[in-house]
Amino acid sequence: MARSDARYREAYNTLLDHCATLPPGAVLPAESALSAIAGVSRTVIRRCLSRLEETGLISWDGRDKRILRTPAPEDRIVLADGHGASDDLERRFLDWILRFDVPANTPLSVAELSRNFDVPQHELKEFLAGLSRFGLVARRKQGGWMLLGFTREFAVELSDFRTVLELNAISHVIDAPVDHPVWPRLREIRAAHLALRSRIDTDFHEFSKLDEAFHEAVNSVVKNRFVAEFQKVISLIFHYHYMWDKTHEKIRNAAAIGEHLAIIDALEARDGDAARDAARRHLKTSKTTLLSSLRAHEFA
Repeated sequence: MARSDARYREAYNTLLDHCATLPPGAVLPAESALSAIAGVSRTVIRRCLSRLEETGLISWDGRDKRILRTPAPEDRIVLADGHGASDDLERRFLDWILRFDVPANTPLSVAELSRNFDVPQHELKEFLAGLSRFGLVARRKQGGWMLLGFTREFAVELSDFRTVLELNAISHVIDAPVDHPVWPRLREIRAAHLALRSRIDTDFHEFSKLDEAFHEAVNSVVKNRFVAEFQKVISLIFHYHYMWDKTHEKIRNAAAIGEHLAIIDALEARDGDAARDAARRHLKTSKTTLLSSLRAHEFA
């Protein structure tokens, strides 16, 4: 495990312990105070707060951070060796863009980002070079990097390409043999959707991860290195915008659960036409949500 990731995991568990001492509704102290409590930088604290919010432990609106529920043992992060350092950096980068509303056409300082993300400059340059393949960043003629950003045009192109990839994945699932691991995985995901729908009034914020798991399961059937690379970035972008756009969140998440279940029903019935129709409806909704998120963050 990288030293920075270990520090983040330890800090997160420390904040969990602190949250456990406070009742629901209590206000968390400022980031500077949390930094002192966990013994890490404010950058690491923001990563911890982002995860706390995503898992429904806190609400976070600017400086106002409030406890929503008491931490449970399963909320803790395992401190054993982890994996996916590149995926983690992608998530942190997108979180930084959205958290601070970084606009399109912003010059990027490798040195500053290296300090913020606590990674070597050469690793960050390799990471930015990878993102440039997707049109998120580009090299500047005078040197350095530029964030091209999540413009409306980018969102439309991304959504259209996602539709192509996911409809192809739906066809692969329909043709998957009965002993393929996707079928028990879809049964698990169906059960998780039904469980969340039963408690949607209080736990609607948990849909973000369920959405990510559903699309990962469907796309996992396609064994294509090029598709896999693009799906990773697409899923991250949709996941983060879904998480950050809070407009009518409960209603939107409840509707998306129904759309997911319709796709699963059709897949399990091996009804390709119905599955593709249900997927098109859901992807159209997701596209609308992404564009709405862009407007909410004034990126479009």
